[in-house]
Amino acid sequence: MDALTLARWQFAITTVYHFFFVPITLGLSIAVAIMQTAYYRTGNEAYKKMTKFWGKLFLINFAIGVVTGIVQEFQFGMNWSQYSRFMGDIFGAPLAIEALLAFFMESTFLGIWIFGWERVSKKIHLASIWLVAIGSNLSAIWILAANSFMQQPVGYAVRNGRAEMTDFFAIITNGHLWVQFPHVFFGALATAGFLILAISAYQLVKKGKHEVFKKSFKFGAVYALVGSLLVILLGHTQAQYMIKVQPMKMAAAEALWESENPASMSLFTFGDEKNRKDVFAIKIPGALSFLAYNKFEGEVKGIKNLQAEAEQKFGPGDYVPPVAVSYWTFRIMVGVGFLMLLIAILTTIQAYKTKFEFKPLWYKIVFWSMFLPTIANTAGWIFTEIARQPWTVFGLFKTADSVSNTVSAGEVGFSLIAYTVIYAILIVVMVGLMKKYASRDVDEIEKEEKEVNNSVLSKA
Repeated sequence: MDALTLARWQFAITTVYHFFFVPITLGLSIAVAIMQTAYYRTGNEAYKKMTKFWGKLFLINFAIGVVTGIVQEFQFGMNWSQYSRFMGDIFGAPLAIEALLAFFMESTFLGIWIFGWERVSKKIHLASIWLVAIGSNLSAIWILAANSFMQQPVGYAVRNGRAEMTDFFAIITNGHLWVQFPHVFFGALATAGFLILAISAYQLVKKGKHEVFKKSFKFGAVYALVGSLLVILLGHTQAQYMIKVQPMKMAAAEALWESENPASMSLFTFGDEKNRKDVFAIKIPGALSFLAYNKFEGEVKGIKNLQAEAEQKFGPGDYVPPVAVSYWTFRIMVGVGFLMLLIAILTTIQAYKTKFEFKPLWYKIVFWSMFLPTIANTAGWIFTEIARQPWTVFGLFKTADSVSNTVSAGEVGFSLIAYTVIYAILIVVMVGLMKKYASRDVDEIEKEEKEVNNSVLSKA
């Protein structure tokens, strides 16, 4: 393999792995803040135990997420120096603000929250976890501002072969950012909701029907339902926006070779990507036009037509992304999203009507469903990045021009193996810690914490 191909694999592995942890951090931070708010308002000790239990899992996930993020930055600087040279003026500002403002706020108040139990007032302690949650999600906004520029460049001028920022306000009000962030945000709520559901189901089956996990189960069901429903509705809005600013991406997602009006939506297509034609396809007439315009008419441009337009605008070349990967990752994301919504609806109804008298099979379904959001998140990000090809910055800078010109294929291959080994070790550590803590008795945890606190106070 050449350096470009290996660098692409390395970017894909490090980014997908890092994004295993990001949605859990975003969603669980808000969940813990809501639980602590319930404790602050009611004084109910069950909410305090919930806050501490899920807060510990949040901390484990946060720590591993920070480590994987650092590794990702290393590979970025090493393999994509030409991209960094071209985008540095744009990319640098949002990422600097993310680190100096959002991550600083998140980390500072996380320290107050961890060590502040019984040491600061309840009001300040509650405010600290909310500031952690706000800081986490502000981080996501700044990172997505940088990513949105790659999808839809705004507020820039190209000078001396570099993109230079001319309008900071245009970058933070980029339309792509404000359809992308809500989709990511509610996807994070769904991810955290299914995690809470799964661990609560395990505890209810293995440890008995403890009040903490009955409340957690109901909370997780509603949280997963809200997240799943809104991620689908906002995903529809994002798809409509994508048709306007990145029509090739939608054409690849539907394997739509020719422009159509009204346009059909593919249920299943087996295509000949080389010759750009269907071999076998089942389609719903007019449904793609409805997705695009909320009515059963309207043109959706096809891959061949968009390729011709791109050649006229950018010169000779292949401007079609990998269609099969785009088509199937889009379907996995959407299909798993609807499956999550179905499970969340049925689980919420059963949780509030049957008093946890579920059939054993349903507990198993709920437990294993915690992996569904991760599958959907991963497929969604692969689709987002693959279907933008051949561009790293849409319409401005190609991926083939972005790779470092001073790093050999052997060096990239070595670092690819090294990072993969590091990530394999981290995933073992992560799963081990999460499993160990998630399976513990919540009353024993409370008892141990009291003994530790008493020991510290007696030595003080």
